[in-house]
Parts: sequence; C-alpha cells; structure tokens
Amino acid sequence: MKRKRIKCLGMSLCCVLAALTVQGCGDAGSGGRTEIEIVQYKPEAANYFKLVEEEFNATHDDIHLTISSPNDAMTILKTRFIREDYPDIIGIGGDINYSYFVDAEILADISEYIGLRDVKQGYLDIAEALELVPTEGTYIVPYVANAAGILYNKEMFAQHGWEVPETWEELKALCEEIQAEGILPFYFGFKDTWTCLAPWNAMAVELAPADTARQVNKGQTTFTGEYRELSEKYLQLLPYGPEDPFAYGYNDACTAFARGESAMYPIGSYAAPQILSVNPDLQMDSFVMPACDTAEGRTLNSGIDLGFCVTADCKNKEAAYEVLDFLLADENLQKYIDAQNAVPCKEGEFTLSPILDGMTSFIEEGNMTDYQDHYYPSEMAVDAQLQTFLIKGDIDTFLAKFDSDWQRYNRDIIRLVQEYEKTHGNE
Repeated sequence: MKRKRIKCLGMSLCCVLAALTVQGCGDAGSGGRTEIEIVQYKPEAANYFKLVEEEFNATHDDIHLTISSPNDAMTILKTRFIREDYPDIIGIGGDINYSYFVDAEILADISEYIGLRDVKQGYLDIAEALELVPTEGTYIVPYVANAAGILYNKEMFAQHGWEVPETWEELKALCEEIQAEGILPFYFGFKDTWTCLAPWNAMAVELAPADTARQVNKGQTTFTGEYRELSEKYLQLLPYGPEDPFAYGYNDACTAFARGESAMYPIGSYAAPQILSVNPDLQMDSFVMPACDTAEGRTLNSGIDLGFCVTADCKNKEAAYEVLDFLLADENLQKYIDAQNAVPCKEGEFTLSPILDGMTSFIEEGNMTDYQDHYYPSEMAVDAQLQTFLIKGDIDTFLAKFDSDWQRYNRDIIRLVQEYEKTHGNE
C-alpha cells in the first residue's frame, strides 16, 4: 500500500520545502490563449525544444507554449520554487531531485493522463522505485532513456575476430587478448570525476540489488555488504586502461576512442555525439556490461534521462496534457531520438541509433535496471569518492566511508523511511 503524501524534512530538501504554497501558472494570456510554460534541464536539446515550441504554437490557437532550456536548470528551478514562481511543466531526469520533488508535493498526480498507457511499464516501475517512500499516484511521464555499458569499435573487432563477451570472465579474457595484440582495451576519462560513475553503474545493476539504497535506509543491509564484489571488479578493470587513467578527462577519452586508440570505452550512449563529432565515420556499437558470471544474469543499465512532470500549481492540466500529447507524438519523439541518440520510453515502432544495436534485445524485452547513482544525494559526492577509491585501491576504507556518509547525508530520509515501515511494513 502506498502512503498518502508524507513530506520529507531532510536538509537536502530545505530549498524546495520553503515553497509549498504556490501561485498561478497556466493562466489565460493575451487573446484568451492559455499560457503553458516548460522548463527542461537538457540544454544540449535546446534546438529540438525550440522547434517543438514553434510547431506547437503554429498549430494551436488556444494554447501558447513557452519552453526554456537553461544551463544549470535544476538550480534555476529550485530558486523559482523558493520564489513561488512555478512553471506548468518541468522536464527533468529520473534521479534524486525527482525523488525530492515528489516528496515535497511540488508535482501533480497525473495518474489520469491517458498518455501514460503508452509508456513502457519498465520505466514506470523505475519512476515508482525512485519515490523515497511509496506514494500514491504517478508524477512523471517518462519520455526518453539512455543506456550505459561498453561502446566498442566494430571495425577493430571484425578485423581481429574478437567476440562480444557475455560474462565477466569472457570480458577479462577479451581484454587479455586485446592487450596481447598491442592494443589498449579501454580508455577512461577519470580526470573528470563524473565519468567514474559510468562503469560503476553499469556493473552495479548486475552485482547489487536494484533497491540497495532503500534496503539500507530500512536498516536491512549495508553498502559494505552489497558493494564489495562491485568494488573488487571495478579495480580489476584499471589494468586494461591507459597507464594513468586520471590524466585524461571525458573529452580526451572520447577523442582517443574516436581515433581508434582503444578497442572499447565503458560509457553511456550519451557519449556518441561527442565521439562522432571527432570521427563521423567510426563504426561503433555497444553491449551490456557483463559484470556477472552468467549470460542470463545480464541486465541493461538504463534510466529515465528525461521525463515531464506537471507541477501541482498548474491551473490548466488539460492544456498541459495537450502539450504532453504533442511531445509524445511519434514523429516528435523520433526527432528527439535522432538528435540525442536516445531510447524511447514509449511503446511503438521507433528507429534507434545503430550504436544501440547490441542493446536492442534488452530494450525490447524490458530487461533494464536503473542507475544506482540516481539514489545518491549530491552532497555525498560519490563520483569524487569513486575517483579517490580508484586511485588508492582501498576497498575497506571506501566502503566504510560510503556507509558513514550515507548515514550522515540521509538521516532525515532514513528516519522517514523507517517511520513509514513501522506503520506500513506488513501491508
């Protein structure tokens, strides 16, 4: 049984909890047209959303749509929430910020929105799992996802007769074979701390329970217990990369892989545009990170990269739903997929980028698991912790700090979860 809207009092939410009484959006503008405003957090997709805005306004006489795609949109949104200046719709990712906004009652329950019927159940389940504690209702329309695993040079693999690995031992054997031929198996960009999360997340979906964070909050397990094998295997990847993986950033790694300086690159599909900008002729594909011991144990690391939420203050939900219908129209969604190498969260016949060919079966089967870092509070700076761990190689110290920092930065959420469990745990 889901709870009835309980507010979280965690320090991470202080900026949004200051503003739960909201003012009018979606009001009738000049000429009697209903004004709908979207603020979305992906500036790299600004051109797409500018086109959407223009096409929507050219085909609708009763609604005027404004879409902004600012840099650092999350900071701007939180500032606007404090000022009680709410857009009608926000476009955000399925991460801890979404969890906070649901718990702070900033988002509207859109369970009645018909467009949800076309969204893949796997992504609706991912969205529900992000709730700090079970909450009645649906608060996001998953739009597109990304996928993380290993990108590889198809031409290089074909030339050498290398096979795509399906287990951890096969991956290590492949790396040994590649090294024996004088080729670098992996390139890393660990100078930029956020890139340390890519292999971590891709392995974690197979080596740790999907609900690890929630189980820790309930007091039923620890990260030390759940993340040890993951940590051990992560360290085992390092010898297959450059001599100093911390000397190169994300752009360096993308450039090196594009130029054929490594056979593989453990990163998400979001890196494809950067890589292809260096070498448009690169023949590139991807496969699921085989971190487990059996081929059957594999799952795709995929989460909601962009979803749309109607704010609780929106005065005209029907107009907001009409905008969502336009965004979800197959032809418009396909344009976004083409521009961003994205994975649609909607059921249907869409053409995906060829770089996702090796992951297509997982996408079609719904065999996917969300990123573990979508549950991590930003205050923990897990990306920096991972970089330090990879440099020092001290598993015990890393895991002990992970557990202690989790208790420090999540104490209000932990209290909330455990109070909920006392009341609803047996339901």
